[in-house]
Amino acid sequence: MVGQKRNLAQSSPRKAAQVAERKVVTLKRRRGGLSGAMLEGFVLRARRVVGLKGTVNVLVTGSSEMRVLNRRFGGKDKPTDVLSFPALAQIEGGKFAGDVAVCADIAARNARRLGHSAVEEVKILTLHGVLHLAGYDHESDNGRMARKESKLRRELGLPTGLIERNKQAGTKGLPVRKTRASSRGAAGLRRPR
Repeated sequence: MVGQKRNLAQSSPRKAAQVAERKVVTLKRRRGGLSGAMLEGFVLRARRVVGLKGTVNVLVTGSSEMRVLNRRFGGKDKPTDVLSFPALAQIEGGKFAGDVAVCADIAARNARRLGHSAVEEVKILTLHGVLHLAGYDHESDNGRMARKESKLRRELGLPTGLIERNKQAGTKGLPVRKTRASSRGAAGLRRPR
């Protein structure tokens, strides 16, 4: 891909910008109708409406891998619905925003329980992770992230978001973990030093 980036950069600045904006989506666990191209398009839209610059990698995987990630990076020995791994500021001059890991199994269960599709739920969880990458933190921002998520969810045509539905259910916290900055995060599975 590096050679391809150089060739595109030499041939057209517009094509070079498109390659630089590209996201990496890894689907280890597929759910009805979810494709890599569809999720890449959504991540690009979400990143733009959030105002997040840099590449966002998304891993969609199963409960066992999310349990491993949550144990390793979040300190909890159980699967969770979404994890975010913000990038270190100095990595690639800010061209990398971070990683988001989504549990397809939990997304499918949530979707069935809430009456919408698994694809919509993966998008909701991805949006939540992208907001964390942009610096939002629902545990300490007095509702700022919740308001932003609710507005963007409506703008992106998604059902009720994570924070909003947990608030309605009277749940104080979320099983979402924002990890320390990582250069490898969910995609590399190597803890930063």
